[in-house]
Amino acid sequence: MTSSAIAVSGLRKAYKDKVVLDGIDLHVRAGTIFSLLGPNGAGKTTTVNVLTTLVKADGGTVRVAGHDVATQAKAVRAAIGVTGQFAAVDELLTGRENLQLMVDLSRMPAKGGTRVVTELLERFDLVESAQKPVSTYSGGMRRKLDLAMTLVGNPRIIFLDEPTTGLDPRSRRTMWSIIRDLVADGVTIFLTTQYLEEADQLADRIAVLDQGRLVAQGTPDDLKRQIPGTHVRLRFTTVAELDAAARVLSDSRRDDEALALRVPSDGGTKSLRALLDRLDEYAIGAEGFSVQTPDLDDVFLALTGRTTEVAAK
Repeated sequence: MTSSAIAVSGLRKAYKDKVVLDGIDLHVRAGTIFSLLGPNGAGKTTTVNVLTTLVKADGGTVRVAGHDVATQAKAVRAAIGVTGQFAAVDELLTGRENLQLMVDLSRMPAKGGTRVVTELLERFDLVESAQKPVSTYSGGMRRKLDLAMTLVGNPRIIFLDEPTTGLDPRSRRTMWSIIRDLVADGVTIFLTTQYLEEADQLADRIAVLDQGRLVAQGTPDDLKRQIPGTHVRLRFTTVAELDAAARVLSDSRRDDEALALRVPSDGGTKSLRALLDRLDEYAIGAEGFSVQTPDLDDVFLALTGRTTEVAAK
């Protein structure tokens, strides 16, 4: 595979008079995690459907694993794996039987298939539950089995559509660990998620899609730097200290309940030293301080005009 796992240029898609994708460009390097964010209706699912050959584009070029999705769909499908938002497992079968079913469908030789099933059960910590019906599995176990089934064909590019939706925090972090291990093995991950923390934790690059257009692309840190709002948060032990600091730092915003001040800053050591020296000049002591930077929730709100809570509905 070339260094470019996915290359998209001018992608367009419309349903009758409704434009869903309005000329988007994407580049995903091999062996990285790329996350596509956006509110419901932004075009994320349509993008994934085009990249995975399920939907034909109306315009633009799309190459996945070096193959054109329009003219080489079979080659694209052979190189990718897709794990949807809801686990595509058969609840009447056991975990081992689900994996064996995928092996049989891939027409893998019997001996090699048995080895693959065993290795995947071990890799995803499903050995003890392998002989149990999937109907008895927890949500986290089902998601792990679903991803294990995706790996049967040894895909080099995997599309994960909201892989941790509905999982508890512990199961979510387990999935994060599995995803990181896959990338360490050279797999490319194309991730859509409603959890901005998930994109922040996992993604090498993020694209924000809104109303069919890409409104931003870059690393998580790149996107955060586009949004103003870095500040120093000073905490005090008494109201008198808070009042005195607020008079000295006239550009600050106060939080009386928390006995804290929010002071605009670039977060650098020079400006931080100047701030503390100014407090010291007036003999004002702070209980503690922290540098706060915008997070992806702030980025999402600034770029789309919507909060993640609204977007997730």
